[in-house]
Amino acid sequence: MQKLKVFLSDSLNPHLNLATEEWIFHNLDPSQQVLFLWRNEETVVIGRNQNPWSECNLAKMKEEKVHLARRTTGGGAVFHDLQNTNFTFLSPKESYKRENNVQIIFDALKTFGIQGEASGRNDLLIPFPDGPRKFSGSAYREKKDRAFHHGTLLLNTDLTRLGNYLTPNPKKLQAKGKESVRARVANLTEVSPGINHDQIVTTMVKSFENFYAGKAEIESLTMESLKLIPELKEQYDLLSSWEWLYGNTLEFSHKMDEYLSLGFFDFHFKVEDGQIKDLKIYTDCLYPHVIEDLTDSLRGKAYRGDAVREALMSVRGKHSELNLGLSEVEEWLCKNIEI
Repeated sequence: MQKLKVFLSDSLNPHLNLATEEWIFHNLDPSQQVLFLWRNEETVVIGRNQNPWSECNLAKMKEEKVHLARRTTGGGAVFHDLQNTNFTFLSPKESYKRENNVQIIFDALKTFGIQGEASGRNDLLIPFPDGPRKFSGSAYREKKDRAFHHGTLLLNTDLTRLGNYLTPNPKKLQAKGKESVRARVANLTEVSPGINHDQIVTTMVKSFENFYAGKAEIESLTMESLKLIPELKEQYDLLSSWEWLYGNTLEFSHKMDEYLSLGFFDFHFKVEDGQIKDLKIYTDCLYPHVIEDLTDSLRGKAYRGDAVREALMSVRGKHSELNLGLSEVEEWLCKNIEI
């Protein structure tokens, strides 16, 4: 009989939960069947190769206390909140069948009178009179001895929120409009109004045990677990670091312009690996030596608010008579870079 292991996260920290997935995938014994159930506070999760500055409205996320997280896998941006339950399965590669995991989920949902159906490779659907709608999307990874399957279950998540925090380019907007996406998605509460995360966890664990005809060893994970599991802490330190979230970004350009009290400013930043590689400032400001100092002080700095403030502080120190105007430039830049 196979060994069954269940991890339940008591933390809502997205970096800990994503780190747990990495730890499970890379460090756990692949001969066992593992189920991990978790949820995050309000978070935008971007793919490994996405650019947070061009994909996300970072200022709005900061204002509304929405986390940014970056997966180690590809794909696009998704929004997590407390009404979204995430599942992760790890199986031995030789015995892995996606259908097994789907069956475990469907058996759990039958408890609530929900009849699901699988579609294609990734989606789970609920039939509605006007056609099926998606309540779960998932993805897969594998190594030579293990297979990994993770995804989401939409319980009662706000399906409009992701659009509030994304700044997709016009081509993307034309390619897939928000209305068409929202029309295809459903929350499980639309079929079973009282369903919640704790109930899903209980039924998923029971369904997992029933499917494999065994009793699972259940372990809760918290921030304290980082002190006890060095490999988990290593993953957490990586996935919560500024270098991973922002610095791990290919070269891009960021342009911003505004009329300020010192004149019209048009900044063109060239950023690579989260560092300002170069910049040009076009302006009708009457103090060209200040513009030179601004350019020199910003070049080479990290593309983040605290580094910009530090650079501007040195310029304000040299030109104290323009302190008010330079403070305005600083606030405007930080609002646009906003981390």
